[in-house]
Amino acid sequence: MARPHIEPFVDRDISFKRLDLKGIPPGYNYKMLSMDEDTGACTMSVQWDAGYRQPPSVCYSDLEIFIMDGTMKIGEKLCHKGEYLFIPRGVSMPSFSTETGCFALVMYNDTEPHLIESDEDIPGANRSELIQVQAYEGLSWEVPTLFPRTASGCLLKLLRFDHKTHAMTFLYTMTPGFRQDNISYHDCAEEAYHIWGSSWMMQFGDLPTGGYFWRPAYINHGAFYSEHGILGFGRTDGELHNHFHWNPYSTPEENAHRAAARFIRQKPELHKWLWAHGHNHIDFEYPDDIYNLESENERIHSHIHSELHKLGIPHSHEDS
Repeated sequence: MARPHIEPFVDRDISFKRLDLKGIPPGYNYKMLSMDEDTGACTMSVQWDAGYRQPPSVCYSDLEIFIMDGTMKIGEKLCHKGEYLFIPRGVSMPSFSTETGCFALVMYNDTEPHLIESDEDIPGANRSELIQVQAYEGLSWEVPTLFPRTASGCLLKLLRFDHKTHAMTFLYTMTPGFRQDNISYHDCAEEAYHIWGSSWMMQFGDLPTGGYFWRPAYINHGAFYSEHGILGFGRTDGELHNHFHWNPYSTPEENAHRAAARFIRQKPELHKWLWAHGHNHIDFEYPDDIYNLESENERIHSHIHSELHKLGIPHSHEDS
């Protein structure tokens, strides 16, 4: 999910464009919210016109869809606002159609938008990972179990959790009068879209209905306030750990070094073991994945260096 920092952005400020790509039926209109220029992976707000028809199809990217207004018939099921789908790459989906039109968030996680007409899964596709859930009616709001925790009044509905990477897709709400007065950053990229409501953030101002951000790792954000509350859709590409602090002037590089220092301080034995065994770290649950950077220090430095390049921030290439 390597994309530039976009914050704040409001999709109500731009017009829809027609998505004119091979395999995409007419009536597919989009607003581009963020895009990885290397892979084409992207997040869009999409308006399907009344009468839109899409045959059974498959794509070579994980695909996420969240319906925000209107209805979409998927196979024999009529889906309303609040319907969420995670479609693993290579998994065939039945026909899509809408009589009245449909407005949704659409996320291609690996490639540019595309559809290939097919009613069969691609060999190797993992259909067991397919998710389809009515989030508004079928899930309850929960107090986040993340620690350190956000202030009281922020609630989650977890839509998808990747047990391998701890990446998450979720709905979240700030209740009226929500306030958090510290500053946070994370070790992962984070994105969010305001389905309804407005909130204020010290660094970036007001984010209203239709507001969006794509925030790479180690970017300061907060304090926060919402007078009337908000309903939002969010995603991360890794574990969402809240690194709270009170310095609004710290840089992403300083934040990354602080995160690395905290890792060494809080998990000293794991750090020592990684330093002493710098090659071929194998997770027996995922034996095909081998982590073989020279040391944990290099792993941390490589991650920090990569994030700083994504952000275009000047920094030293000397070993620290």
